[in-house]
Amino acid sequence: MDKKRILASAVVFVILAILVYLQYRHWRTFDWGTFWGQTHRINRWHVLHAVALIYIAYVMRAIRWKIFLKPVRPKTQVAELVSPTLIGFTGLALLGRAGEFIRPYLIARRMDLPFSSQLAVWAVERIFDIGAFAVLTVLAIFLPSALPSIPHPEYYVRFREAGFLLIGLVAVMAVMAAVIGRKGEAVARWTEQRFSHLSSNLGHKLAQKVREFGTGLNTIHGPLSLLWLTLVSVGMWYIIALAYKEVTHSYGVDALEIPVSQLLILMGSSMVGSMLQLPAVGGGTQMATIATLSSVFDVPPEMAASCGILLWLVTFAAVVPIGLLLSHHERLSLRKLSAESHQAEEAEMQNPPAA
Repeated sequence: MDKKRILASAVVFVILAILVYLQYRHWRTFDWGTFWGQTHRINRWHVLHAVALIYIAYVMRAIRWKIFLKPVRPKTQVAELVSPTLIGFTGLALLGRAGEFIRPYLIARRMDLPFSSQLAVWAVERIFDIGAFAVLTVLAIFLPSALPSIPHPEYYVRFREAGFLLIGLVAVMAVMAAVIGRKGEAVARWTEQRFSHLSSNLGHKLAQKVREFGTGLNTIHGPLSLLWLTLVSVGMWYIIALAYKEVTHSYGVDALEIPVSQLLILMGSSMVGSMLQLPAVGGGTQMATIATLSSVFDVPPEMAASCGILLWLVTFAAVVPIGLLLSHHERLSLRKLSAESHQAEEAEMQNPPAA
C-alpha cells in the first residue's frame, strides 16, 4: 500500500472513529444482550434467499458487460465474465478502493483487449448504475403508497428534494455523455488546457479520463443496445432492493416490515456511506444504514445495528467466499492483481494508446 492510500485509510478511520463515538453517546442505553438476541432470532432462509438474489445481481452485471463487449467480442459468453466479476467484487470487499480496477483488468486480460477499453466500460457502467437507481427512486417518490407513508413523513420533503437532485445529476451526466460521444477529442483538449495550470499532470489525467469515457460510449452500439443496458441495469438494482427486503423481513418484526419502495432510502444511505469504507471491515455503509433505520424508520437501536451489519454482510461480503475459491482455483492473488491493475492504469495515463 502506497503512502497516498495509507493516508486516505487513516483519514477514513479517524472520521469513522468520530462517528462511532457520537453514535455511542447517542445510544448510551444500548443493550448488547438485546442485540445478540435479535441477531440469533433471524430467519436464515430469508438471509439465504437474499444472498442468492445478490449473486443473481452479479450475474446480471456480467450480462451487462457482455452487451458492452458485443462490438469487439461478439462471441463472448456470460459464463466467461462471471468469474472476473465475482473475483473483482471480492477484491473490492477485501481491499477497498485499492481493488476497484481488478474486474476491468481481469476482463481485459482474458478477452485480450486493451486495459483502457475496459476501464472505459467500467466508467460508463457507473452512469447506468446511477441512472437505474434514479429511475427506481423517481418511482418511489411519486407512488402515493411509497415514501409519503414512512414513519416520519417530515423526512419525505428531504427525500423528494434529494430525488430531484439525483434526477438533475443524471440529466447532466446524460448531456455530458452526449457531448463527449459527439466531440470527445475536442472536449478532452479543452479539459487539458483548462486545468493544466492547476497542476502539471492534472489536465492530462482529466483529458485521458474524458477520452476513456468516450471510448466506453462507443460500446453502446445503437438504440437496441441502449435499451437492453437500461433494462438490465434497472432489473439488477430492483433485485438488490429485493435482497434488502429479504434481510429486513428476516427479523419477523413490524418495525422492519419495510416495503421495497421505502428500502430505496436504505440503499441510498448505504451508497453514500460506502464513500467512507475501510478495507475488509467497511464501516461507512453499516453506520449510514444503522442511522437511517433508527432515525427514519424508528427501528430500536439494537435491532438497527444488527440489521445494518447483516445487510453489509449480505450485499458486500457474501461474495468473498466464492470469490476467494475462484481466485485460488485460478491461482490469482488479489493483492497482486490490485497492484498490477493500478500500475496498468498509471501506464495508460502516461502513455495513452493512439487514437
